Amino acid sequence: MNTKQLQIAVVVALLLIGGAYYFGTKPKGSPAFMPDQALAAKFDTLSKNGNSSCSGAFKDSIDTMPDTARLQGSCCSPMDMHRYTEQVTGLQKYKDILEIPSDPYDIDASLAKKLKANYDVQLTPDEQKAYDYAMANSKEKGPCCCKCWRWYVYGGLGKLLIQKYHFTGEQVTEIWNLSDGCGGPGDHVNH
Repeated sequence: MNTKQLQIAVVVALLLIGGAYYFGTKPKGSPAFMPDQALAAKFDTLSKNGNSSCSGAFKDSIDTMPDTARLQGSCCSPMDMHRYTEQVTGLQKYKDILEIPSDPYDIDASLAKKLKANYDVQLTPDEQKAYDYAMANSKEKGPCCCKCWRWYVYGGLGKLLIQKYHFTGEQVTEIWNLSDGCGGPGDHVNH
């Protein structure tokens, strides 16, 4: 079985298990948390049709994208369904803060522009301590593993959250860890 056939088999299995869970016939011994069909379908779309890139040209192109455009997919590694489900579910805790993207693999270009522009904002010394804490303690040791568009967008988000919502360094760290858009199972650091 080649990699593509294996990926298709995994997606089909997840859809079947997710469907059984969704319709109340959770298989005995299955985990309490399973992705629903809509999330599995979105994962399938984003993992196969992304436009995201780590290149400087992609980062620079965000400023000229139509506001209705979307930044989609993984930058570095193939997306992982289990990790994606954890991320989207974890970010629901912050759904009332409109500046926090609810899906790190599907971001509105207008929001990305706003957050990217916020990257150069100067923080007070106390605010900088919170930001520095997140830089030192996030899994990627920053908003992303490299200084791609995600670094500037999520770096700007971190500063906005600290200034506007008085987030602590621990809270920014949680957001950055949940918003890792590199793909994979989430156990990688600094590619």
